[in-house]
Amino acid sequence: MRQNPSFAMTDVAELRRLIDRNPWMTLVSSTDDGLVASHYAVILDEDRDDLTIVGHVGKPDDMIHGLGERELLVVVQGPHGYISPGWYGDAANVPTWNFVSAHLSGIPEVLTPEENLRVLDRLVARFEARMPQPRLLWEPPNDPAYVERLERGTVGFRLTPTRVVAKRKLSQNKSAEVVDTIIAELSGDGGYANPALADEMRRAHAALRSAE
Repeated sequence: MRQNPSFAMTDVAELRRLIDRNPWMTLVSSTDDGLVASHYAVILDEDRDDLTIVGHVGKPDDMIHGLGERELLVVVQGPHGYISPGWYGDAANVPTWNFVSAHLSGIPEVLTPEENLRVLDRLVARFEARMPQPRLLWEPPNDPAYVERLERGTVGFRLTPTRVVAKRKLSQNKSAEVVDTIIAELSGDGGYANPALADEMRRAHAALRSAE
């Protein structure tokens, strides 16, 4: 991802928020047969306060990616959406796309079966929490034998990135009036309404204005 200093995202707390709110990620590796990509839910390591993430892949994706042996690129995609030039007023402009994204790179550590089970348990608890009657990993009708068979079909990993490139392109190069117009359009009911992106723009620009 090409970086632009005006859009660089470096604050660890903000990056952790991005990772936590957007757990469905893309895993990319370079292999002898070319690039390979997979898609999995990944979460922050609860025992760390940095950008370390944990997750799992289903077998044989661990072999395909060379998990634990080769560099892994994890792409985190936050809110994103189309920005019409009509929202800029009468000045000459072209369409663009606003987005928040991060690339985390490094050689992951392969987890032990016990560590993998803890990650699987956390993943299920995290996403079942919104359900009226959560179905947790170790609760009936699941039994220990079933859970252990599930674990044997996956490989857990922990990645402490050695390289992070993150970008928050949210019209920081536009005037306050244009930014407010874009936020209003994204918050409305038009064809490109995007409340999540509008909220992200409000957050980013509120921080910028308070720092002025």
